[in-house]
Amino acid sequence: MSSLPLATDLATIFLKDVPLIDLRAPVEFKEGAFPHAVSLPLMTDEERAKVGTCYKQQGQAAAIALGHKLVGGAVRAARLDGWLAQLRQQPDALLYCFRGGLRSQTVQQWLHEAGVTRPRVAGGYKELRRFLIDTQESASAECGWTVLTGMTGSGKTHMLEQVVQAVDLEGHAHHRGSSFGQLPGGQPSNINFENKLAIELLKRRHLGERAFVVEDESRLIGRCALPLSLYEAMCQAPLVVVDVPQEERAEQIRVDYVQDLWSRYQEMHGPEAGWPLFAGYLTEALARLKKRLGDKDHRELDGLMQTALAEQASSGNTALHLAWIRLLLTRYYDPMYLYQLNNKRERIRFRGDKQACLAFFAEQHAAEINQETPAC
Repeated sequence: MSSLPLATDLATIFLKDVPLIDLRAPVEFKEGAFPHAVSLPLMTDEERAKVGTCYKQQGQAAAIALGHKLVGGAVRAARLDGWLAQLRQQPDALLYCFRGGLRSQTVQQWLHEAGVTRPRVAGGYKELRRFLIDTQESASAECGWTVLTGMTGSGKTHMLEQVVQAVDLEGHAHHRGSSFGQLPGGQPSNINFENKLAIELLKRRHLGERAFVVEDESRLIGRCALPLSLYEAMCQAPLVVVDVPQEERAEQIRVDYVQDLWSRYQEMHGPEAGWPLFAGYLTEALARLKKRLGDKDHRELDGLMQTALAEQASSGNTALHLAWIRLLLTRYYDPMYLYQLNNKRERIRFRGDKQACLAFFAEQHAAEINQETPAC
């Protein structure tokens, strides 16, 4: 078993999107895995729990014996068929378990005996994960970061779609980053969020990129926490402030958080099942701000929202949503943003309207390309 091949070039695994077969139990895979990994476990969650209990009570030899008993005969044959079928589809796939130990060694040996020899990842999931953490931390420390900020509804995410240096943190988190930012389908696990972000940074640095632009975020994007090293870098980074009139921002919020979001709910759940989910989402998002708004303001805003939802349900018209959106901007989001920006004013590097800010980023990118300093 020890003579079978090992995969040790972790960077290449991620740079080339090498397929991976994750042999850990389903519960481990759910907690965190990698974008090109498929879960084909050696043991089920229940089998793994039994082996773990045996290990604690009777030691390693007894646990190994139990594992072979649980995954023997017809069970072993069925799982071997699954791994072989996957390798027929992806013949360059690599194997990994948690530490690159018994589980991946066992499966590697069984496959070898069946006539298929594939490498297992040295160090397994733990080593792959450590590599991505180190990748993200080095990018946070060594690359240049610029933060795009602006009042709520400024369309910062849409602007970044036009910025070559942009890293879409909210896209990786599948969340728009506010109380109203939840999207249908839920968020990835925090580990998966971090892994995808690290892989993007690895690939882009490999191509020579050394400066990135991100949207102003708190540490949490929904339930996904930004890696501390990246968040700290963002908190020290220069700011580009985009100035957008309130009426334009209110309309952007109506489009993004009402019109577009309702379309997403319809697409995922259908009109009949989707409507109560959508209406409930908006109502609950506002309710999460009740403590900060105060009871009186919350009741007023909620009344306007329910009126708008009723009109939308009957006619499809979403224009009435602008009433509660404008009020929420005036009474909550805009004062909070101005207070926060005042505390960060010494970091402002550029300020202007959307076109001016986009031109600034384009000039910044051109200057980076012309620099003769080595890539970070």
